[in-house]
Amino acid sequence: MAFLDQNPEIGFPLAAGFGLLLGSFLNVVILRLPRRLEWQWKRDAHEILEEPDTYDPPPPGIVVERSHCPHCKHQLSWYENIPVFSWLALRGKCRNCKAPISAQYPLVELLTMVLMVACVWRFGFGWQGFGAMVFTGFLIALSGIDLRTQLLPDQLTLPLMWLGLIAAVDNLYMPAKPALIGAVVGYLSLWIVWWVFEQLTGKEGMGHGDFKLLAAIGAWTGLNGILPTILLSSLVGAILGSIWLAAKGRDRATPIPFGPYLAVAGWIAFFWGDAMVNGYMRYAGLG
Repeated sequence: MAFLDQNPEIGFPLAAGFGLLLGSFLNVVILRLPRRLEWQWKRDAHEILEEPDTYDPPPPGIVVERSHCPHCKHQLSWYENIPVFSWLALRGKCRNCKAPISAQYPLVELLTMVLMVACVWRFGFGWQGFGAMVFTGFLIALSGIDLRTQLLPDQLTLPLMWLGLIAAVDNLYMPAKPALIGAVVGYLSLWIVWWVFEQLTGKEGMGHGDFKLLAAIGAWTGLNGILPTILLSSLVGAILGSIWLAAKGRDRATPIPFGPYLAVAGWIAFFWGDAMVNGYMRYAGLG
């Protein structure tokens, strides 16, 4: 790792290549995990309600099954599955049936590549850089799933929170106490908003996955990261959400996924949260 820190001309291309490969895997997670969860929930519901068991083949797994065209089920060869380059070479169309391939694939791969390079640029090629990559990868997967399904699965939010707390045991980014306080305050801050809104309106203003995601972000950023995350996510969500509703011609009652805004704000707070808080304290004359 010290070699890569001393030779960034080698380390950064390696991080970029790893980001492309990871982005390809995250696309699989974004597309397949919700379907797997829905299939399992249906099976659990049949069992609880003691309904007759009907044959319902499971959707493709996340790791074992090969990638395929969602339209004609054509299994992709290795040269059709090279991140970004295969999509460009195929001109965004399936080689077999010529159906369009979603631009989500290269966009997620390129985004992951850029953010992985940013992680090692900010934290280096040691354990801190690796942890930042893990944190970033989870946020990308959660954002993609929430945008597509308005779901933030416990299968991702809870492991992300525990990984942040485990990292704090070894003081990777902060001691254990600030990480634990960050997780608790992160969860309670949004839970209180949800509870008050429900008491006043009788409606749920946000999903429970948002509480858990902010708790996970708090475990990685500590208490200092919670306020910047909430403020940035609320500001960006209000602006982009209003633009999206206007573009789609929908009213304000339309539910909007909040997870991506939390993820973007949490990533910024993870990188620069302390500097943002300290800068504000100095500006306000409190530091």
